Amino acid sequence: MSSTGPVARHPRSEAEERLGGGYGARVLEPSPPTIDEEPWFADDPVNTAAPSPVVSPVPNGDHTWVELAATDTGLARWAADRSLVPAALPPLPDGLVAARDALHQVAFYILAPVRQTANTKIGLRFTMGGFGTPFFGADRQLRVEGLHLVDQRGMEAIVEPLTTFGAASRQVGVESELSLEGPPRWGDDRGLDVEPEHVAFFASWFGTVTRVLEVLRFETAELDPSRVQIWPEHFDAAVEIGRADDGRAAYGGSPGDEDHPEPYVYVAPWSPPAPDEFWNDRAFGGASLGYADLIGLPDPALLEFFRKGVSLLGQGRL
Repeated sequence: MSSTGPVARHPRSEAEERLGGGYGARVLEPSPPTIDEEPWFADDPVNTAAPSPVVSPVPNGDHTWVELAATDTGLARWAADRSLVPAALPPLPDGLVAARDALHQVAFYILAPVRQTANTKIGLRFTMGGFGTPFFGADRQLRVEGLHLVDQRGMEAIVEPLTTFGAASRQVGVESELSLEGPPRWGDDRGLDVEPEHVAFFASWFGTVTRVLEVLRFETAELDPSRVQIWPEHFDAAVEIGRADDGRAAYGGSPGDEDHPEPYVYVAPWSPPAPDEFWNDRAFGGASLGYADLIGLPDPALLEFFRKGVSLLGQGRL
């Protein structure tokens, strides 16, 4: 059965309320209102143009979430649930590849096309408990949250369990398909069989990658960084950084693909880079670091992996 009301969310307002109303909060999740400005048609999660003091996931405000959470255990747990502070990556759950394929179908054939119909954009974002669109149209957002598909409009939401591909498509009113190449489309009767631990894993993965990439975007502001987004065709979170004529690259994290059975982070240069042992990935000619090497790796070490790519591509030393 459908339910309405209490599952609708305004992540930025929730954060400001959690902080007691004394701060302007910045969070990684999309927040209303809808942004109808080119080129992104989406809110910038770390834009600090707000009344001070500002609390941000990156060191561009008056405080960071890490600073405030260091002295408040309850706030630390709350922030970790939203990937605002570092949290240990979980072990890989069984059945991850099948779950990844199912959620890729939702991203590419259900969420992204509805957003594209509204404003031509297809990028998705990390959300607490899953992933979804930025707000579009009349403050509408589509997202996967746990084992449900949420269609939020303003501060009300229709929620349905993820059952079959066709049911999910009908729920949100998909009218077209993306013109990009994506995974083979499933039939309407095929079940979207995922377990809670699968969606929780992908939420943790996309949240961790997004947080680290937002720090990298802040550090490379002079290098024309794009926005951090989940690209539905590849189902990975990434940002592009660097001068377009030389050294631009994609920096991101994938939950796995045909060439990489487990999640990995990567640097993918637009043009062949100068030889270096850092460029270790034979599938795409860039650099990658697999999940087995990421378990237990702190945020600074993961950030250093991306920073090395920036440096080797001649984009400056971070």
